[in-house]
Amino acid sequence: MSRIESTLAALKAAGRTALIPYITAGDPHPRHTVGLMQALVAGGADIIELGVPFSDPMADGPTIQLACERALIHQTSLWNCCAMVAEFRKTDSRTPVVLMGYLNPIETRSLEAFCSLAKASGVDGVLIVDLAVEEAPEFAPKVRSFGLDLIFLLAPTSSDARIEAIVHEASGYLYYVSLKGVTGAASLDIDSVSSKLEQIRRHTRLPVAVGFGIRDAASAALVGAVADGVVVGSALVSQIEKHQNSPELLPGLLRAQLAEMRAALDALAPAAVA
Repeated sequence: MSRIESTLAALKAAGRTALIPYITAGDPHPRHTVGLMQALVAGGADIIELGVPFSDPMADGPTIQLACERALIHQTSLWNCCAMVAEFRKTDSRTPVVLMGYLNPIETRSLEAFCSLAKASGVDGVLIVDLAVEEAPEFAPKVRSFGLDLIFLLAPTSSDARIEAIVHEASGYLYYVSLKGVTGAASLDIDSVSSKLEQIRRHTRLPVAVGFGIRDAASAALVGAVADGVVVGSALVSQIEKHQNSPELLPGLLRAQLAEMRAALDALAPAAVA
């Protein structure tokens, strides 16, 4: 059982919802990333999604696009991201880390070289935004052979046939994009989210995390009531952007911001209700 699987299984057994924050590696500067990851754990993160900066992040809205630009100014590469995870592992051997990014940086060297380095660095899973499920039979066995989970996105427009194809290749968890559009856009329709999760769960027992549109504790609680996990990204990255010139404030700010969401999710747990 992978570190992701064991973490999510323990949360399910306790009736708790996973809190999965996203930040972009290298934003506002590479030297701050490990400290911010540690702050997220202190704030209640169960899994960390670490964004790999890319020049054309097609699924991301302006907030994360700008974060990528700030990171790329400092030449933050996929290989730097692995080094950051290795540094994080010196103080945290428990929290799963998922690298979230795009195919191009991986293919620049090779999938095998990336997977080997990622595993050695302590990475647990990979979410490749532009990896189509049609290409997965080539990628998934190689990724799994290194003991890494391959996480896929599902959308409001995903058909039963496509859901079935994706869950056949996926491991760790599924990431359901709660709205049509890019990160940080629109607002949640929790009834639609709940209905889609029911559809997805007819095809798989994998945990389903929901992201896009989670802005605060209230929206986290709404989603947490129906999902296995809540992914929050743009709200945290906005905080980094706002205080990029005062980076010493960021660990405390992110920890406090995430702790509010953690408290809201924990209030949903059976023990809390009782």
